[in-house]
Amino acid sequence: MRNPGTTHGGRAAAIAALCALLVAGCDSSGSTTDAASSGRITLTVGDYGTFGYKESGLFDAYMKEHPDITIVEHTVQQETDYYPALQTHLASGSGLDDIQAVEVGRIAQVVKKQAAKFVDLGKADGVDKSAFLPWKSQQATASDGSTIGLGTDIGPMAICYRKDLFQQAGLPTDREQVAKLWQGDWAKFVEVGKQYQAKAPAGTFFLDSAGGLFNAVVSSSTTQYVDSSGKLNYKDNPTVKSAWTLSTGAISAGISAGLKQFDTPWFQAFANSKFATVACPSWMTAIVADKSGPANKGKWDIATAPAAGNWGGSFLSVPKAGKHQKEAAALAAWLTAPAQQAKVFTTVGNLPSNVKALGRSEVQNAKLDFFGDTPTGQIYAATAQSVQPTVIGEWDGLVKDTLTNGALLSIEQHQSDPAKAWSNAVKEIDDKVSD
Repeated sequence: MRNPGTTHGGRAAAIAALCALLVAGCDSSGSTTDAASSGRITLTVGDYGTFGYKESGLFDAYMKEHPDITIVEHTVQQETDYYPALQTHLASGSGLDDIQAVEVGRIAQVVKKQAAKFVDLGKADGVDKSAFLPWKSQQATASDGSTIGLGTDIGPMAICYRKDLFQQAGLPTDREQVAKLWQGDWAKFVEVGKQYQAKAPAGTFFLDSAGGLFNAVVSSSTTQYVDSSGKLNYKDNPTVKSAWTLSTGAISAGISAGLKQFDTPWFQAFANSKFATVACPSWMTAIVADKSGPANKGKWDIATAPAAGNWGGSFLSVPKAGKHQKEAAALAAWLTAPAQQAKVFTTVGNLPSNVKALGRSEVQNAKLDFFGDTPTGQIYAATAQSVQPTVIGEWDGLVKDTLTNGALLSIEQHQSDPAKAWSNAVKEIDDKVSD
């Protein structure tokens, strides 16, 4: 879900300019009402990466059905930039969009500490809470039973791989044969990486980043950064330890390109064919297609991951600071309804969290044009059925970012000692959690 977009600073300037042009006043959320057009309402949608609404024509379709509504999307490329800005706006009660997206790694913190600042969407017109995967809805449910977010997508994982690079390295290219190479064990995946690297085409690596591998391993476990009660427990969690060992081992084996995911060099590496695999939640397919470019169309395929897991997924929420809460809730409900979620998946690959959408024929039979005859819908829908619910903690996003974009990246790019990188990350996490 990750395409370039405006920053919040740039967004504020854009809104100010828009207000100057319209015979209207801006409310604190950034919404506008144009008196010259008989009360026409502008709803702003704040998100990150590629949610697929613009790409699939849904915003245009909604505005056509609702001629009194104008939708403006404010997109930030990286969620790690988006979320701190959202926190700042929530604290001040100003600068918020009418609809704000929240990533799954942040939802527990928002639910626990800021639920009162959001509209209860469970009571909004057109919302059927039972239509979503139960574990998805539960993640956005506060202690008082209110629903502060409607699930957009989920992130069942697979492995996207370059068939041409695999062939050149002497590895099979058929997706079923490829999946068997590492079936049931992420350690086998790393071993395949070593086989690839031994005969790798010049200048290429088996995987994009150790951080991506780490996230994939952790995401395929039912116990991640917290225990069953929600208490932070990443230091002693066997899954986290295993993910760390495998990721640092991949670095030392020289099979990783050492890139920071969602950064410009990482995007460029797709087009330049610098790596042969990437851990590939359903939403990642949009990035693979967009950043690889037309020259690499048909070269990528998708194989089942070593273990089923869910990495990512988001929610749409409506802040109470907005002046158009009813209209914003109606838009959020419509965007997350079955037909719209199915449309997004068939356009950009974000797999629905709505059960009825998952069962629709266009989802089950979907093939994304960039990947040729790959049965994308079947692969991801089948994996989604195997995903087991996991407890999400309020600090999951912080821990994940610190260990991947901090510790592992320092080892990859600055040759930091793994033990020291781990201890530094633990200290940083402990300091922030205790604030």
